[in-house]
Amino acid sequence: MERKRKSDDGRPGQEAERRLQAYRAKRDVRTSPEPAQAKGTKRAAGAIYCVQKHLASHLHYDLRLEHAGVLLSWAVPKGPSLNPKDKRLAMRVEDHPLDYADFEGVIPEGYGAGIVMLWDSGTWEGENGDVAAALEKGELKFCLHGTKLKGSWVLVRTQRDTRGWLLIKHRDNSAGEINVTEAAPDSVKSFGDFADILAQEKPDVWESHLPAKGGAAGAMIREVIAEAAKRMAERESKEPKNAPAKKRRPASGKSR
Repeated sequence: MERKRKSDDGRPGQEAERRLQAYRAKRDVRTSPEPAQAKGTKRAAGAIYCVQKHLASHLHYDLRLEHAGVLLSWAVPKGPSLNPKDKRLAMRVEDHPLDYADFEGVIPEGYGAGIVMLWDSGTWEGENGDVAAALEKGELKFCLHGTKLKGSWVLVRTQRDTRGWLLIKHRDNSAGEINVTEAAPDSVKSFGDFADILAQEKPDVWESHLPAKGGAAGAMIREVIAEAAKRMAERESKEPKNAPAKKRRPASGKSR
């Protein structure tokens, strides 16, 4: 079943569209077409949950929970932790469209420019009543049914009327001291790393649109690009010499 929240006339619900205004205002689909123009895909029953590992101006993890036709979103700089002693900063960001939950690839330029990996996905449900009321109160308890993250969690707002929250794992059978971001760093969609994701694209799509030029993130992206180029060269060297030449993509970054 295709999981798109629509009104009775088949169009996206007005409430979801209203909540997505901040997201759409930051993205110019003429220069950053993905994933705003991504097609909807079929998903399992239940409210969508995902964590996207995002290498942009800095490396972070985006926690997204489906609610009211959008993806409630928090940027978690250090990523989620299975250790209940850890209180991970989670900055509330604008709601994202549901189609974003399946996205993995390169955002060429503009808002969110960088490499996006689908690090975890599954479904979720709230554990402390009405979700909207829990968000207003500043304490959302929920249960995850993901590939990597499971069990009970809580998001606690640090101060009223601020974007700062804390993501904390509850003590249950899925809690532990293992560093899950290091133990399971790769994609649940392609089963690869950032370099594998880039290696699926032609260099002229992303090479001229580096989202970061300096600092730790810039160095990391340069390393990823170098590794992606190496993997692409190795793959091409193994192809039969009489194989038809592959068409190169235009450098504009507007086609997939």
